Amino acid sequence: MASLKEQLRADLTDSMRARDEVRTATLRMALSAITKAEVAGSEAAELTDDQVRAVIRSELNRRTEAAGIYTDAGRDALAARERAEGDVLAAYLPAQLADAELALVVAEEVAAAAGNGLAGPKAMGAVIKAVRARLGEQAAGDRVAALVKEQLAKSV
Repeated sequence: MASLKEQLRADLTDSMRARDEVRTATLRMALSAITKAEVAGSEAAELTDDQVRAVIRSELNRRTEAAGIYTDAGRDALAARERAEGDVLAAYLPAQLADAELALVVAEEVAAAAGNGLAGPKAMGAVIKAVRARLGEQAAGDRVAALVKEQLAKSV
């Protein structure tokens, strides 16, 4: 089974052959960011698939922020380009859990924390950690934090 980085390289070659400008530029940018992450620090190291996904998620977040900024500035063409790049990157990340399923997991972890004597804002870190351990990359951190905060506010 090919690593995610190898898959990105193969997809880059395919997009170049297909003359897909947006996909080609996005994949080049992603591979450049991965290479930059590999050589950062005191020693170069090959990134694992999870680390590559983290770099891709970071680049996706940048595209999302940039699209919002461009939209606010009335630059719709640039915003559309950023969204298109984000769509390319999102294809390499695991599917996100639905809101209802995420809320159910958060509710279970809030109840478990309450059973251990943790409640209110003091339980937030422990609950987020438990939810992240259970779900891994199936839910974005900002979604988890917002739901945990909401559920803990209800439980007080």
